[in-house]
Amino acid sequence: MASKEKTVWFCKNCGTESPKWMGRCPACGEWNTMVESTSVTGKAQAPSRAAAQAPGAPRRSPENLRNINFAAENRRSLGNGELDRLLGGGIVEGSLVLLGGEPGIGKSTLSLQIPLGCPNLKTLYVTGEESLRQVKMRAQRIGGDDSNCYIYSETLVENIIAEARRMMPELMVVDSVQTMFSENVDSSPGSVTQIKETAASLLRLAKETGIPIILIGHITKEGTLAGPKILEHIVDVVLQFEGDNSGSYRLVRSIKNRFGSTSELAVYEMTGKGLREVANPSEMLIPMHDQGLSGVAVAAMLDGARPFLIEVQSLVSSAAYPTPQRSATGFDVRRLNMLLAVLEKRAGFRLGVKDVFLNMAGGLRVTEPGCDLAVVSAVLSSNFDFPIPSDVCFVGEVGLSGEIRPVAQTDRRVTEAARLGFRKIYVSSYSSLENMPKGIEVVKVSDIPALCRSLFRNND
Repeated sequence: MASKEKTVWFCKNCGTESPKWMGRCPACGEWNTMVESTSVTGKAQAPSRAAAQAPGAPRRSPENLRNINFAAENRRSLGNGELDRLLGGGIVEGSLVLLGGEPGIGKSTLSLQIPLGCPNLKTLYVTGEESLRQVKMRAQRIGGDDSNCYIYSETLVENIIAEARRMMPELMVVDSVQTMFSENVDSSPGSVTQIKETAASLLRLAKETGIPIILIGHITKEGTLAGPKILEHIVDVVLQFEGDNSGSYRLVRSIKNRFGSTSELAVYEMTGKGLREVANPSEMLIPMHDQGLSGVAVAAMLDGARPFLIEVQSLVSSAAYPTPQRSATGFDVRRLNMLLAVLEKRAGFRLGVKDVFLNMAGGLRVTEPGCDLAVVSAVLSSNFDFPIPSDVCFVGEVGLSGEIRPVAQTDRRVTEAARLGFRKIYVSSYSSLENMPKGIEVVKVSDIPALCRSLFRNND
């Protein structure tokens, strides 16, 4: 039977195939996610089916769960302390790791720093976006030992798998999965079908040979990983690069991890020689000025399982236009408007006729409600032009009735603040604290008026 080509539609979110376009996916219910692709039927599909079983792969039979010997996963250190901690103690043999982020944020830089900083690992670096000369130039800028790093410029996944089986490296990096294609699929690179086939082929390679593979992935303008949603289900670990390209700090967050916790966070600083690990981000995000300035407060926040302190900056001034401006950098402007409404309704502050600007130091984006109390304190400090002492920090969520609500793991936040030399911390009066460290005073406040009386009692 001769092969035939037909046009099908795939859902970018779940990968469901449909013979015609539909505005809403019948499987996942998402709107406007169907994309057109070409599918080949008939004899042309035979190589694709045969490819499901790699040549020479042993045929397995089911085993009773009771008879399976369990042991800890074999992990390999990548020579990067922050990344090893994020992965749960190193990369697991035979695992497939997906590293996603915006263009230019540092994905390729970090993936090349790994073999240059860990020469004891035999690494195969597959590049589909850059030439060998471009990779060499970046390696010279980063520096390190390149004696055990092999660069392979190829986009055909069958050639990549054959070279990996011949070379048998201890680590493999693919940059990027959207540029790879399989000759068994009749569609362009980056399409839904190609990404699914490429990821599945690399997954079989990792599981059969035990080679850990790091895939570099692009993200869309909505901030999600490009390609079908099934890509995130195929891989074992999903790491997300976050941060502003104009800022110097980068966050790598664990979105999915089958071998560790998803509550970990790694912090890096972009320098001229690549990404530098920031072992203690609190020391770089807290105030860097000596004299007291109004509109500055320090929040003891918790991102995942890692507590650190960040400086919150606010500027309140008379409105220059009939409609006051509300601007927030690194913070949700809708939540800022809510907090300003609470201050005006519950505490009587007339902020509706004033411009309010808010900024999170370091270019970080904060979504945790535990920073509400610091935001309110910074706004009131700027409004009164009354500086907050530099050894005072805040932690708490502000409710719509003006009450200060407790947040999770307040004990760890207080301990981190005490370790960095803070003398006083404001928390919710409903927080239950045990075994508080010495040298720090815990002030409990129940609502916004109580905070003002305690914080600004010396204000004339």
